[in-house]
Amino acid sequence: MTVKSVLCAVDVSHEDDIRVLETGDKIARLDGAQLDVITVVPNYGVTLVNSYFDENFQGEMVSKTKEALTDLVSKVLGEERNKDVRHVVAAGSIYEEILQAAKQAGSDLIVIGAHKPDLKEFLLGPNAARVARHSECSVYIVRD
Repeated sequence: MTVKSVLCAVDVSHEDDIRVLETGDKIARLDGAQLDVITVVPNYGVTLVNSYFDENFQGEMVSKTKEALTDLVSKVLGEERNKDVRHVVAAGSIYEEILQAAKQAGSDLIVIGAHKPDLKEFLLGPNAARVARHSECSVYIVRD
């Protein structure tokens, strides 16, 4: 299987996702594939909660998260590699946004971390499991 595009899903606030990013980069480099890195923030524009936030809150959150994502990629992979990486910040459901981004980018592989689940995730299913179950492309799950 030749990989042309790798989508690496990270949580910028989760330190263990450094390994996810490093793994995604290694896999992308093996085939000279495009590396896209995505992180997902909650959608505060939902009508039930948007009245509790300033009208610019969602835009500011996305902007700050994009900056944090760019900084993380630069710190982990280096400035030079960071220039070639496409940075994606999406808002909404984590697994849905990852699947949508993979489809839009034509990703051949999604790299995502599997964090230790708590009881509610056993009942609902963690994001990594949902991505793996519903993805149209292969999924590589990085364990803690």
